[in-house]
Amino acid sequence: MSTESEATTAVMPAAGAALMARRFRGFLPVVVDIETGGFNAETDALLEIAAVVIDMDVDGVLSRGTTHNFHVKPFEGGRLDPASLSVTGIDPFHPLRPALPERDALQRIFREIRHAVRAYQCRRAILVGHNAAFDLGFLNAAVKRAEVKRNPFHPFSCFDTATLAGAALGQTVLAKAVTIAGLAWDSSSAHSAVYDAERTAELFCLICNRFRDSFLEAEARARSLGWLGEPAAEAESDSAPAT
Repeated sequence: MSTESEATTAVMPAAGAALMARRFRGFLPVVVDIETGGFNAETDALLEIAAVVIDMDVDGVLSRGTTHNFHVKPFEGGRLDPASLSVTGIDPFHPLRPALPERDALQRIFREIRHAVRAYQCRRAILVGHNAAFDLGFLNAAVKRAEVKRNPFHPFSCFDTATLAGAALGQTVLAKAVTIAGLAWDSSSAHSAVYDAERTAELFCLICNRFRDSFLEAEARARSLGWLGEPAAEAESDSAPAT
């Protein structure tokens, strides 16, 4: 799809669009999980990426939405740490692995996310992740390396489910947080970008839904202070700092 056709294609508003645009100050939460060849975003290869859109119904209840995922070819010169590969079980050069170059994988996922952002009438996406700084760092490094334009994500803000789970459930390890929350966890499926992203999305929705009454009280207080209805002013303050 060309940039022009994407920009002009009509998008039907999602059922909970008006509520979603208010819930996170104009940001659409999208859960991202990235599997890599190491821990250094500048030198180590990105090998898998999964993005899960968060949906909202007309009552303001969040749920796990559509998953978009790709295997990714290691970029030229990208480091592959054997210890990391042993944890994920990824064979980057397996002949049956349907991997795409970084640029193609990111462009395809970003296209779907921009579509969701428009459907929920939000300004842009915000990355949700378990230890989110790791995923955001690798995502930003890959975007820069592949010279991908129109990144829908906020460049430095994110929602971290390790923090949310620690506060709400007393657990920061994903497997333990998911289990203690009463959700299913299959250890044999862990360290797959799709599986981890979908469980993280379910955890994020569960915690945010439990905080719904708190949000409604806060929204009423914000309205009394005259803070609502000013997205344009807020958008400027949320921009990346000038360099």
